[in-house]
Amino acid sequence: MIRNYFKIAWRNLLKKKGFTAINIIGLSLGIGCFIMISMFVIDEISYDRYHEKADRIYRINSDVIFGGTELSMAVTSDPMGEVLKNDYPEVENYVRFYASQGSKLIKKGSEYINEGAVAHADSTLFNVFTLPAIIGDPKIALKDPNTVVITETAANRYFGSPQLAIGQFLETDDNGKTLYKVTSVIEDMPKNSHFNFDFFFSMANVNYDFGNYLSHNFHTYVLLKEGVDYKAFNKNFIAVIDKYLLPQAAQIIDISSMDDFEASGNKLEYSLIPLTDIHLRSSRGIELSANGNIQYVYIFSAAALFILLIACVNFINLTTARSSGRAKEVGIRKVLGSEKKSLIGQFLTESTLIAILALFVGLLFVWLSLSWFNGVSGKEMLMTSLLSPKFLIFIFVLPFIVGGLAGAYPAFFLSSFQPIKVLKGKLSLGHKKNTLRNFLVIFQFATSIILIVGTIVIYKQLNHIQNSNLGFNKDQVVVISNSGLSSETRQSLKNEIEQLTEVKSASFAGYLPVSSSSRSDTTFSTESVMTESNGFNMQYWNIDYDYLETIGMEIKAGRNFSRDFGSDSTGIILNETAVKLSGFVNPIGKKLYTIDGNGDLEGYTIIGVVKNFNFASLRENVGGLCFQLGNNSWESAYRFNTTDISGLLSTIESKYKAAAPGMPFEYEFLDEAFDNMYRQERRVGTVAMAFAILAIIIACLGLFGLATYIAEQRTKEIGVRKVLGATVANIVKMLSKDFVKLVIIAFVIATPIAWWFMNKWLQEFAFRIDLTWGVFAVTGFVALVVALITLSFQAIKAAIANPVNSLRSE
Repeated sequence: MIRNYFKIAWRNLLKKKGFTAINIIGLSLGIGCFIMISMFVIDEISYDRYHEKADRIYRINSDVIFGGTELSMAVTSDPMGEVLKNDYPEVENYVRFYASQGSKLIKKGSEYINEGAVAHADSTLFNVFTLPAIIGDPKIALKDPNTVVITETAANRYFGSPQLAIGQFLETDDNGKTLYKVTSVIEDMPKNSHFNFDFFFSMANVNYDFGNYLSHNFHTYVLLKEGVDYKAFNKNFIAVIDKYLLPQAAQIIDISSMDDFEASGNKLEYSLIPLTDIHLRSSRGIELSANGNIQYVYIFSAAALFILLIACVNFINLTTARSSGRAKEVGIRKVLGSEKKSLIGQFLTESTLIAILALFVGLLFVWLSLSWFNGVSGKEMLMTSLLSPKFLIFIFVLPFIVGGLAGAYPAFFLSSFQPIKVLKGKLSLGHKKNTLRNFLVIFQFATSIILIVGTIVIYKQLNHIQNSNLGFNKDQVVVISNSGLSSETRQSLKNEIEQLTEVKSASFAGYLPVSSSSRSDTTFSTESVMTESNGFNMQYWNIDYDYLETIGMEIKAGRNFSRDFGSDSTGIILNETAVKLSGFVNPIGKKLYTIDGNGDLEGYTIIGVVKNFNFASLRENVGGLCFQLGNNSWESAYRFNTTDISGLLSTIESKYKAAAPGMPFEYEFLDEAFDNMYRQERRVGTVAMAFAILAIIIACLGLFGLATYIAEQRTKEIGVRKVLGATVANIVKMLSKDFVKLVIIAFVIATPIAWWFMNKWLQEFAFRIDLTWGVFAVTGFVALVVALITLSFQAIKAAIANPVNSLRSE
């Protein structure tokens, strides 16, 4: 029976090649998109799940509000993990990462390599995380100072193999020069990890004032015992704050209790976040890597599902549209004894066969598109991932699900025809009784319009970011890394490069207004005795005399630092937000107080105010910031005025190599570093555009097919109208007007939905565009024009046909 179903199904598909081609193309695009997005989603939700104890590992997050400044951080104080393990039996173990240095210079032969994937870690690292060793015992590998655990890739790069690496030494630029002994080599970490280091150095080598509960610089993870509810455990942090943090804070701030602190509108809070939630549900300050976004996973998943549904809708529409062509087949088979269930089985077999064929074409589409999709999404997915048992089962089941979804209604619809009416010729569906079909066309175009609106809004927001008045000039600034150079060499290089005619100004610029740059915050007060009501937190950057000019910032009041004023060593420059936090109406000449190296409050005089500038993402409001004269020479910034950028870089590199042989020459442009902050949004915009184009193509395929069948069904009507004097324009209008109405209805339905979604997305940005009606008008016009172009081909073809051909048999 099943064999017979497939044989009949195959004959029917070959008989209607146009119908078959449209359905296969539409379904294959839908299935291909669905598979690619499924690969993306599975990769995103798989982050950090490879750890054997992943369900019991949690990171400690910190949330601080002080004086109107809010800090949401992925780090905590260095003693926090140890305190929790010692005081609470629910904690089985803990581990810390110290990655504040960002990178290390590691010597290979006579050259240094700037390695970014580095961190210092506790020896408990391997008791918490699953990082399989190739050679050496990782559980004891980091217990001693001057030890390091490296990955297989690092071992091959520096020593040739893991076996040759054991017992060897790596020379770094720590404290001028430090040798680390390789005590273990582990497997490369999977890509789907929120941290991915090649070097784990001993925590004993960190030069840090340990035991400070008020300084937050360590990523700390705790391993809870089986059955512990982490949400309930969060309540213990209140006692930890009272016991350990409050006594230290009271030495600096006149504070008697946390209740008083919170009564002034402040907050200090710690919480645990599950390891497996970090990648998609954490976007805090000082993350170990750029995380994903669960909203984008939802958006991509929904878009892929809707595209697949649009393709299924095409099948339903086309099948029901040509139902009159198969009515006699159904009538005759019923008269000859076929049961309804056998007819349903026949039609479901046809839809499943189309879905199977579409699956193979869809897999070809995935293979051709995967490299592009990887580039857009930042992934490294391979076709071989489809060979995993779970994915193979998914791929095997998918055409049956799609075939059943697309073929269910047509199967029940066609099998319900009454043979007497069919064989008497009383069944005439034509272009009437098409309520469901109209609804499905509206669904297709409404979905396409929503995707188009989303694409336009994303690109308008990105363009707004690119062209906003940032408060600084990001163009024509190159930033050179000075890591590993002595202070004398750094100053000498800066002086030499500054003399080039192409260079307008130069500055040491360890702190830059891009999120990838260094950050430093501290607490200030408006009085010499700090309290919970007069204190506030803000960014605290050391700069030199030429920084503001080089980065292109604007002095709003007062003056810049000057070599003519020796007192500027205790002077500070604030941004407008910092002035607002201080409460000063006329800030110039006023003093702010902060903690010095001895733990005492030291006063600094405000000499200038700069216009607010975005030193973080435009998703956030501009925070408070203070400039002070100091050393930030680990990077240099040069503002240039030449179009021969490659020539300038070549000149700078030659001077750099001459002054610092063996050191890596690394640079980036400030505008590129700024653009990188919005890389994820650009990726989403590109994928959304691709989805929108595919959705409209699939919808138009269905519209084309419907127009074809309706034109066929109304051939004689068109012939009669032409004989009676109807023009080509009249015929085209007649055939198109019903579909145009559907597109307009789809636009009316889609507009408020698209507005709601995109308005919610824009709320993530403190600086955002306004959603104007122009966006929706353009989208509606595009959808209408595309629909008219699709319809006009068949409409004009039917309209210019010779009426004699359709009426000669009458």
